[in-house]
Amino acid sequence: MKQLVRRIGQTMALTLPVLLVTTGTLAVTRVPWAPPTGLDQQVVAASSSDGTIGRSPATPGTPQDALRADLLGELDAHNPGTALDLLERTMREKPSLTPYCTELASELGRAAVRKYQGDVQRARSFARPVCDGSFAAGATS
Repeated sequence: MKQLVRRIGQTMALTLPVLLVTTGTLAVTRVPWAPPTGLDQQVVAASSSDGTIGRSPATPGTPQDALRADLLGELDAHNPGTALDLLERTMREKPSLTPYCTELASELGRAAVRKYQGDVQRARSFARPVCDGSFAAGATS
């Protein structure tokens, strides 16, 4: 029995570091370090709006305001699920915007409740695990 436990321990001691290094390397290789040119053009075009949609204390015309306008437009045109998909995709493609993710997701939640005229259950049905559940939290406030 001791030999079996020792053998399992040795196997884990040899394979675990290899597994951790491999998965860490793969994770780093999948991070988009340079945003695609199409997204840059979309952000520039969206930031040239009149700023009536942006509700953040940030300066009008900032990338997070442009993203907010895009997300709210997507929510109005389709449904909160497509807006959350866009938010998740943007967080992967533009990691510099991740500090605003919670705020944006929460605002999407509140906008979804307004879109469905106060039907919190319907708005929450679109919740996804993006930005630590901030969408669901925003849909209740």
